[in-house]
This record gives sequence, structure tokens and C-alpha cells, in this order.
Amino acid sequence: MTTRAVTRLDKSDVLDGLFAVWDSIEALLGGLSEADWRAPTPLPGWDVQGVASHIVGTESFLEGIAAPEPDIDVKTLDHVRNDIGAMNECWVRHLGTQPSSSVLERFRAVTEGRRKALEAMSDEQWNAETFTPAGPESYGRFMRIRVFDCWMHEQDIRVAVQRPSSDAELKGAASRLSLDEVAATLGFVVGKLAKAPEGSRILFDLTGPLARNIRVKVDGRAAVVDDFGGLEPTATVRADALQFTRLAGGRPMCPARPQDVELGGDKDVAARIVERLNFVI
Repeated sequence: MTTRAVTRLDKSDVLDGLFAVWDSIEALLGGLSEADWRAPTPLPGWDVQGVASHIVGTESFLEGIAAPEPDIDVKTLDHVRNDIGAMNECWVRHLGTQPSSSVLERFRAVTEGRRKALEAMSDEQWNAETFTPAGPESYGRFMRIRVFDCWMHEQDIRVAVQRPSSDAELKGAASRLSLDEVAATLGFVVGKLAKAPEGSRILFDLTGPLARNIRVKVDGRAAVVDDFGGLEPTATVRADALQFTRLAGGRPMCPARPQDVELGGDKDVAARIVERLNFVI
């Protein structure tokens, strides 16, 4: 563990988003045909049932349930890149052969158990440092990452079954928190991965129902800032906000949303940033 300050997030706000996305996924899965459950998603090797199985597996892990033994060496699969990916694949293969109705019931049961456990957590437990996909961070930050992960997988399912989120469905706590989580990584993307030069001022101009501006300044290190102190950005990336999250998650663009990504200012730096946006495990 580290001694650096962790991110402190409002528990009720994060749980509102997490529970909302679970409700949305449950409603979506409950209306699918058997053919829909077998529809391929943008994620290599996973159909809709595979994505649902992955969510069940992650929440089961957080409840202390060990992953099932796989039928093959999952680390030999091309899309498995690390130990977390291997654990995910154990659940996907285990639940992938079961009836879709059983997977839906597992989803309902595990998320209900997680709701109770999360609601019962004290503020001290919520803000305590723990291991997360973003490194040592607060448990609250971990749960915001869970919002992002589940929300991204909802969009994966929607793309697979051709039921894209409407503008109204894109609004709400889950979408906002997911974009907050993406924004929290952009200093790392701009400075560490894209190596934007000292003095760079990068504006991410996001449009659509989730419209917002995110600014990153390189001053010794790259960090998200509220403003540029009256100065103009040196590079701009303009995109539909949902499509921006697809890029950040290493997914293909959603066909139902505007797909153009416009680069401004120092286009070489802007292009380098877009190329390195995929930060997920």
C-alpha cells in the first residue's frame, strides 16, 4: 500500500450510480431472446452471456467467492492478457454453458447481496485504502470503477443486440460517474502515455447528452485542471462523449452515435493522445 492521499467520494452518489446501472442491465437482460444472449459483443471471445457472466464473476469475487476451475488453461487465450483477465475467463467459461435464465438469476442474487453489503459499509470502510484496478485507492474509488465497468458492459450488450441507449438513457448518475472515472485517468494518458510536451494545454470537448469539457495541463506533470488561466488550449480533441468512452475502453465506436473525432491545434499531439486513450485492463 501507499501513503499518498486517496480519492474520497460521496458514498450515496456512487451507490446510486452503481445500483442504477445494475437495474438497467437487469432490465435489459430480462428482455432478451435466447438468440440475443448468444449475440457476439465487441469484446473478443465474449457473447452477451459472456459479458453478463463476467459481471457476475466480478461481484462474486468481491463477495469472497472463489473463481471456478476452468476447463482449459485460460491464459493461452489471445484475449487474456493478465491474471485479472484469467479470473474473468474462468467465470465466463463456467457460466457460458448454463441456461441464460440461470445466469440472470445469478446476476440478481449477487447484486442483491452486494447492495446490502455496500449499504452497510461505514464511512471509514468506504474511504479506506485498498487494492483497485487503478492501484492503491479508496474503496469508494474502487466502486466508481465498478460503475464504469458495468456501464461500459451495458453499452457492449446494447451494441450487440442493437438496442443503443437513447439520449435520455445516457443521462443519470451511472453515465456521469463513468465519465468522471475516464476523466480521472486523462492526466496519465496525456503525460505518461502520449508524452505531451511541457506547457501543453489539452482540451477534451465532449458533446452529446454527456457533454462536458475536460482540461489537462502539463506543468511538470500532466493533471486535470479547472481552467487554463485565460490561455487557449494547445491541442483539442472533440468527440461525442459516449464515443469517447468507447475509445477509452478500447471498444469499436457505437454505430448509433456520431463517430467523427475532430482534432485541433497541435494535431500531432492530439492524435497521439487519441491513439493512447485505451487505458483499461
